[in-house]
Amino acid sequence: MRLSGPDYRVILGIHFFQGTAKNAVRRMRRGGLLVVPAAPALKDIERDLGYREALRNADVAITDSAFMVMAWNRLHHDTMTRLSGLEYLRELLRQPDVRAAGNCLWVMANDEAAKKNLAWLLEHKIEVHEECVYVAPVYGAGGTEIEDPVLLEKLERYKPEHIIVTVGGGVQEQLGWYLKRTLKYRPAIHCIGAAIAFLSGDQVRIPAWADHLYLGWLFRSLSEPKRFIPRYWDARKLFGLLRQYHDRLPSTMPYATGRASNARS
Repeated sequence: MRLSGPDYRVILGIHFFQGTAKNAVRRMRRGGLLVVPAAPALKDIERDLGYREALRNADVAITDSAFMVMAWNRLHHDTMTRLSGLEYLRELLRQPDVRAAGNCLWVMANDEAAKKNLAWLLEHKIEVHEECVYVAPVYGAGGTEIEDPVLLEKLERYKPEHIIVTVGGGVQEQLGWYLKRTLKYRPAIHCIGAAIAFLSGDQVRIPAWADHLYLGWLFRSLSEPKRFIPRYWDARKLFGLLRQYHDRLPSTMPYATGRASNARS
């Protein structure tokens, strides 16, 4: 099994980047798709075929899931490190080209999230023009393949260097893969999900120390227990997949399908 390497770990058939946020941002300079798989979505890799395909075709997958990192290290006596989506976003937003007005298009989950996120960005001296904001529809209704010709046309018209996708985990990766394979140019597509919501107050704010100590899940669970405790409890199924498949891509289930939700992961 290809369990380790200087720059990656192969886990469930996915190449996870091993390195700093700064190095991950540097790798995305050449464009492509970055994904941040969370345990509640990753546990469905057997049956969610669109999500599975998106992860396999990502250029960079970072180890945001504390549960996955801890389970993997326990099973393999490894020292794999975690790189959270929040840490990655903080580094990304330090880049002058990302901060430059008109160079980055934001895909927001809904109008309320867009309002809070844009206010936070402006407060931190990151101005986002109106034409560089896109509020996503609900994708994949009825298990259909995720497509968005309206967003595609907007991107082809403005050609931003960066696309930052902040919709739900399991959905955003499929949208990112659709854009990567369909756009006529090669931007950097960053699928960072709820990361900005932790900064803007659209979800509970997670301080850097809590993120570093793998406690983001606890903050979220305490803020909305009915929503997040069942989600994180269900994510325990990921341990069984890791124990069974290790570095191999899991077999697909006969009832494999897709999902439909824009809720931030």
